Amino acid sequence: MRHTTHAAIAAACLSLTGLAQAAAPSPGQTYFNQNCASCHTVDNKLSSRAGPGLFNVIGRKAGAVPGYNYSDALAKAGSAGKTWTREELEVFLRDPNKDVPGTTMPIGIADAKQRAAVIAYLATQSGKAAMPPAAANKRAAADSAAWTEDKPGDLHRIKPTELVKPYASESAGNGPKLAQRPDGAMPAVPPGFKVGIFADGLGKSRLPLRAPNGDVILSEAAKGQITVLRSKDGEKAETVSVYATGLSRPYGMALWPADKPQYLYVANVNSVVRFPYSVGDLKAKGEPEVVIEKISDTSGGHVTRTIAFSKDGKTMFLSVGSATNVAASIGPQPPQPLAQWEAKYGIGAAWGEETERAAVLAFDADGKNRRAYANGLRNCVGMIVHPATGDLFCSVNERDELGDNLPPDYVTRVKQGGFYGWPWYYIGVNEDPRLKGIRPDLKDKTIVPDTLIQSHSAPLGMVVYQAPKGAKHAFPQEYEGDIFVALHGSWNRGIRTGYKVVRVFMKNGVPTGQYQDFMTGMVLSDRDVWGRPAAVEVAADGALLVVDDGGGVVWRIVPGK
Repeated sequence: MRHTTHAAIAAACLSLTGLAQAAAPSPGQTYFNQNCASCHTVDNKLSSRAGPGLFNVIGRKAGAVPGYNYSDALAKAGSAGKTWTREELEVFLRDPNKDVPGTTMPIGIADAKQRAAVIAYLATQSGKAAMPPAAANKRAAADSAAWTEDKPGDLHRIKPTELVKPYASESAGNGPKLAQRPDGAMPAVPPGFKVGIFADGLGKSRLPLRAPNGDVILSEAAKGQITVLRSKDGEKAETVSVYATGLSRPYGMALWPADKPQYLYVANVNSVVRFPYSVGDLKAKGEPEVVIEKISDTSGGHVTRTIAFSKDGKTMFLSVGSATNVAASIGPQPPQPLAQWEAKYGIGAAWGEETERAAVLAFDADGKNRRAYANGLRNCVGMIVHPATGDLFCSVNERDELGDNLPPDYVTRVKQGGFYGWPWYYIGVNEDPRLKGIRPDLKDKTIVPDTLIQSHSAPLGMVVYQAPKGAKHAFPQEYEGDIFVALHGSWNRGIRTGYKVVRVFMKNGVPTGQYQDFMTGMVLSDRDVWGRPAAVEVAADGALLVVDDGGGVVWRIVPGK
């Protein structure tokens, strides 16, 4: 009896140990959650996001998730018999574009141990597949935000007091299929403007930065490099030079000081570096100097980091997007008393894996004197300092999975010490139902953004239009001081929206709340798109440059017929 009791106790201990081990995430799950989960699911609730669901992936034919709009390259590979075994995933995840040229999978997993851990984790994710969300979420006829309604000149105003309720429509997994641009197809622009190609064949360039001599500097996160475009007449880039390589998902850039640059700052996924820079440099003069060694303890989720300097050049702003959609797993309380936590990280600062995420941080120009600037900005991808007022602005991707039209994305001035809602609230006092009752103290502290943009449009890079002195292609005066924003386009919407450039109306440096479609026409169907605007910049001659990371093109828009 005594022996049996001891055996039972031992068995119980082993059982509890097993439960504890099961509860702790594996290295592969941790990596997946931090680096992959913003694009891929591993359950059957939503079979696709921006990327296909990875539920039942081992043993599945490539390009086989029902309802997901695969690239032609991956669909063709699946038709040819490519199947996701552990060995095939090992090759693909090491370098997706080398294994399947033309795939839209942007970045692989370079580290062999991390790659193996992720594959081992994916091998455990199996079960019964649900109905494809795209098929289950066909929307009824009238939809004023649908891509079919877009045309240059259309005006939009979304009022904070007129939002739909959460879950007014089902949440969709409706990522786009990137198609070839049809022969002769060009983006649509308003009457009185014309569009041409400044550069093409670029791959997935993201953020442009104009140098004082007119060079256009591009970050290319997937390649880990910075590229410089140079044009003699401003109409076409004759030279494309690789400025620097070996970077870690570089995105945001800034020249400092603005009048006579000495450095090019580059934001990697989890550090900030700077290169000595002289106007006209086509290649970095040496190895980068580390300015900020580590941005946050977590580096997955939203990985675009944007840099901007204050007008006086003394403050460097750095935007850091959230690690997750809505911080569902961080718990109800920070690891320190709330007052102590917010004294260190600012009002509304999240904790756990979201520590110093969904935020704008501030530093001195040398990367020292780190401090909180604003919180609750889920993913401030576009960040600029207004050249006239000095105000900091963000374009923000709001949260997903509350329905087709909730919550709106936005463009807003960002106030020092301000809190903009994420994750507990959105667009003012509206509480996220998934986090109900956790932070009632923040309800009346949440700032309503200036200009609301159609939900799931995914606003990225933006620029205040100011024609350079003597610009021969300056826009009409009524455009001066307005903000142009690139909308990368939806995945979490039953009927596609975005995939265009819009003009945010301003008055004396303040957004009016209204915006207007400016460049459209890159969507072919509710499945196929041939372009995805990622960022905008004003060229030295006054042209508006639009970086299209879907088509690998930089478009050039000027007044004319």
